[in-house]
Amino acid sequence: MSIIDDLMGKARGAGGRVVLPEGGDVRVVAAARQLVAEDLAQPILFGAEGNPGEGISSVTPESDARFDAYVAELAATSKHNGEEAAALLRDPLYFAGMMVRMGDAEGLVAGAANPTADVLRAGLKTVGLAEGIRRMSSFFLMVVPDVAGSGPRSFIFADCAVNIDPGPEDLADIAIASANTAATWLGETPRVAMLSFSSRGSAKHEHIEKVAEAVAIAKQRAPELAIDGEFQLDTAIVPSVAQRKVPDGSAVAGQANVLIFPDLDAANIGYKLTQYMGNAQAIGPFLQGFAKPVCDLSRGASVEDIFSASAITLAMGSD
Repeated sequence: MSIIDDLMGKARGAGGRVVLPEGGDVRVVAAARQLVAEDLAQPILFGAEGNPGEGISSVTPESDARFDAYVAELAATSKHNGEEAAALLRDPLYFAGMMVRMGDAEGLVAGAANPTADVLRAGLKTVGLAEGIRRMSSFFLMVVPDVAGSGPRSFIFADCAVNIDPGPEDLADIAIASANTAATWLGETPRVAMLSFSSRGSAKHEHIEKVAEAVAIAKQRAPELAIDGEFQLDTAIVPSVAQRKVPDGSAVAGQANVLIFPDLDAANIGYKLTQYMGNAQAIGPFLQGFAKPVCDLSRGASVEDIFSASAITLAMGSD
């Protein structure tokens, strides 16, 4: 059974409610029907024409009985007054986000018909960030067929899609959020390596200092997590290299299953090198750091993409 099958299994039969605010898109409706057919979710659609099908709920924000309560909640917890909050919540993205925030749905999946920036803005204003996290980020699940001759392994790569040049505090956020992601997705103890072109001070540069500072911040904020670095990639994942480069030992070196890249240049290049030259499966990007699951789709997403993203988004919130 694959790791994706495992994630799907978490959602199957659990009755999770996924809100899909782009119900006017035929791909979204088709994905919702597939979710019902495979007992993976109770989809909630906005703007679907006619009857989208048995087991699928339809919502219209302004005529929904929860509209006034959502407006009051958003106005009370934001800088918006009641009129401004009402204007926002007439937008399906924002109303869908409030459904997740208020516990009327377990996850939000959007982006098939809206730009990423709009999805993220709505998610941040309604769902908000998880406690202790100051910046949302993204990750890929990388399923690698062979790692240095040791056989197949799965990794979390972050942040490969959102933060262009994260500072030390941001990298610490990404590391902590990615560790939490790995605990759900990989079914293993997260071992988080903060990557650089140096291993424990083997070189000197301000870029290395940024990563080293991020390691210190992450360890201070989450001492229960195995987070270490700065490490070169081989130090992070190859035990024989780790023994030479980190002779004093580490709970992460040579055993990392979460790789945190220092910036988006390195992350984007790294996951694509692994995907195309290492014949790895790259699944994502998915968002992390929100208080509850939020997923941004590509506007080119297929029905199968929307279906899989919805089921996996529910699995993210199942623990």
